[in-house]
Amino acid sequence: MSGFFLTGTDTDVGKTVIAGGLAGALRRRGVDIGVFKPIQSGHMASNPEGDAARLKYLSGVDDSHDQICPFSVEEPLTPYLALRRAGHTLQLGDIKKRYMELLTKHRFLIVEGAGGLAVPYVEDGMVIDLAAMLKLPLLIVARPNLGTINHTILTAEYAKQYGLTIAGVIISGLGRTTPGIAEQTNPELIAHFGNVPVLGSVPWLGQNQNRNEILDAIEHSLDIVAIEAHLGS
Repeated sequence: MSGFFLTGTDTDVGKTVIAGGLAGALRRRGVDIGVFKPIQSGHMASNPEGDAARLKYLSGVDDSHDQICPFSVEEPLTPYLALRRAGHTLQLGDIKKRYMELLTKHRFLIVEGAGGLAVPYVEDGMVIDLAAMLKLPLLIVARPNLGTINHTILTAEYAKQYGLTIAGVIISGLGRTTPGIAEQTNPELIAHFGNVPVLGSVPWLGQNQNRNEILDAIEHSLDIVAIEAHLGS
């Protein structure tokens, strides 16, 4: 094993903040871990507003944007469609090659997918096919509010059908709206009915996200010791 594959229950659930912030928090604890976003659609890799730039900033790695995100396109569409419309033909093997290259610089990598597991990704597979090919334990990022139990358990069950190991679920954005009974009880119900570990709930940190605040929030909100221990298992 050489890290984690991080996916979401949907788009815009905070995957990039969790991926970069978790890498940064682990690096503060002395873990040699990098970040890898194989495909970015919506911004080119070097764009400071894109996911690759945020991953680099939050993680604190010295890797280039193109090493973190080797394939990027401008249109904000599902990667498979965005790549085709840009005239690119990409296979899972192309991504694995870049993954192995970056892994020579780090002991571990956090790989961030796109959207959820059933997102069309490249010519020969969806996001889940990449996760299965890399054989990395899965971290599922979920939103905190009403409806997340269904989305999270379906994501977990789909992953299990592919034989993926689920390292845990991370709730992201707690407190963006006033928490109610659903937000208070969803983690327990996801753990019980989904038979998956819930590693904690990261609070909503606003639009102007400060790196140290994010890393502190992740260390204080997640079971970072269990996550670090999972890397050594």
